[in-house]
Amino acid sequence: MIETRKRPVGVAIWLIVSGIIGWYAAFALTIEKFEKLENPDSIASCDISPLVQCSTNLNSWQGSVFGFPNPLIGIAAWVAPIVVGFAILAGARFARWFWTFFWLGYVFAIGFVFWLVFQSIFALNVLCPWCMVTWLMVIPSFFVVTFTAMKQGAFGSGGIALGERLMGWTPVFAVVVLAIIAVLAETRLHVLTTLF
Repeated sequence: MIETRKRPVGVAIWLIVSGIIGWYAAFALTIEKFEKLENPDSIASCDISPLVQCSTNLNSWQGSVFGFPNPLIGIAAWVAPIVVGFAILAGARFARWFWTFFWLGYVFAIGFVFWLVFQSIFALNVLCPWCMVTWLMVIPSFFVVTFTAMKQGAFGSGGIALGERLMGWTPVFAVVVLAIIAVLAETRLHVLTTLF
């Protein structure tokens, strides 16, 4: 129980770094979207090839699934882990209910990312570079926040020790999920043969 009272400094640093990278990716995509709205025929700077590009995603209905460009969600949402990370470094200690709601935000994020991955690979047939940066930040962050919430008692005292044990497995879980996405992309889009 003493362990749960220690400030999770490593978690704080990860939240800040992933938040900044995720926010930048969302910002870059938002700029690309605004340029597309201003000049629909423009070629986005992230349009590398017919397979690796942002334009298809940005111009699709999936790119504005809630009625506005998806990157705006990222611009708003990525501020939260940055703030939480700095608060932890400053000595803040959050209640269990906070960790529960913070975790629920990441449940939405990873669910949305999985949906976007599916749409990108199976419906749009493209890989968006800035979207993939977002995937790379959300997936490990989900595991970090899940196990931290467990360690902080958000899921009851029975989850504290389990969260402690699982935290060290975060890189493995993240790599496995990302590897599954890579295999799906290769199987469907033949990425390696297209790029080389």
